[in-house]
Amino acid sequence: MGSVRKASAWLGLVDDNDDERYYDDDYAEGQETPGEAWVTDPRVKVASETAEEKGRRIGTVTPDSFRDARGIGELFRDGVPVIINLTAMEPADAKRVVDFAAGLTFGLRGTIERVATRVFLLTPANTEIVSGEAAGRQTDGFFNQS
Repeated sequence: MGSVRKASAWLGLVDDNDDERYYDDDYAEGQETPGEAWVTDPRVKVASETAEEKGRRIGTVTPDSFRDARGIGELFRDGVPVIINLTAMEPADAKRVVDFAAGLTFGLRGTIERVATRVFLLTPANTEIVSGEAAGRQTDGFFNQS
């Protein structure tokens, strides 16, 4: 396509049918790629359905205000471990969310653990947290070359 035709197409003076050559004939409208999960709230991320079937889901939530605590509670109530990132919140609201999360874990017999500054991990009662520190260290190995 020449530059004059491109400019005319951009201005809407002529029909631009040249981009049809870029589409694949096998493309079917409305098909999703396998393993693709859609989440309506970009602050909440949950694993795909395959992981859900195997029971390997972890939710991550970055709340903006205390109103987002409901999403945390719903995920945790469903038995999903939740990582809460409170770095984007005001300190007063972040404290309220931590208090809510502590009550939530107490009521459902789970645990709450601080992972980093203003980042917390909520684990349901049937979830085991495995720390790699003690199991990964050996006294006589390559990394202990004194």
